[in-house]
Amino acid sequence: MELAQVRRSYARWAPVYDATFGSLTTRGRRLAVGHVNARGGAVLEIGVGTGLSLAAYNNQLEVTGIDYSQEMLAKAREKVAEQKLSQVSALRHMDARALDFPDASFDTVTALHVLSVVPEPHRVMAEVARVLKPGGEVVIVNHFARESGLIAIVERLAAPLADRLGWHPDFRKEQVLTAPDLVPVVERRVPPFGLMSFMVLRKHA
Repeated sequence: MELAQVRRSYARWAPVYDATFGSLTTRGRRLAVGHVNARGGAVLEIGVGTGLSLAAYNNQLEVTGIDYSQEMLAKAREKVAEQKLSQVSALRHMDARALDFPDASFDTVTALHVLSVVPEPHRVMAEVARVLKPGGEVVIVNHFARESGLIAIVERLAAPLADRLGWHPDFRKEQVLTAPDLVPVVERRVPPFGLMSFMVLRKHA
């Protein structure tokens, strides 16, 4: 999916995102942010969207969010202003394939329901590894394609609709395991149905 298609898709989704897809992803976001809160430090959220996770980060963190959708960022900025979220230091328009941050800038990077949306996820993961401090962690919540069964069949049938859906139903886990510096340390399915997975990758110290 090209960036122009992503931008058009999420411009359509922005007004209703919180009440639709956002409500379906609550469990995964809570799990991810809980893990991040226990770590502390500087946090980068890739694909911050409408800012659904921002209020859950604790006040001791320094959170930067990026997104390519200006419409989504506008919603996130409204949340930060209305809720006075002091833990959010910046919300920036940015392509995740070319992060405008120095090397080793963040203790934790989160990617919540975004890696099956972005073009060239291998380039995104390379950039994530670059801006992460040694010993830092990448916290991922995402849908990954099943190998077999009814769900796998549905995913393959829905794959040609990726541009309209705004994400890839057949997205494979191997596409986020391409950065050699990042090693998986946690992986489990998110209840109640296990359609999403929670993963933590750690950068070599």
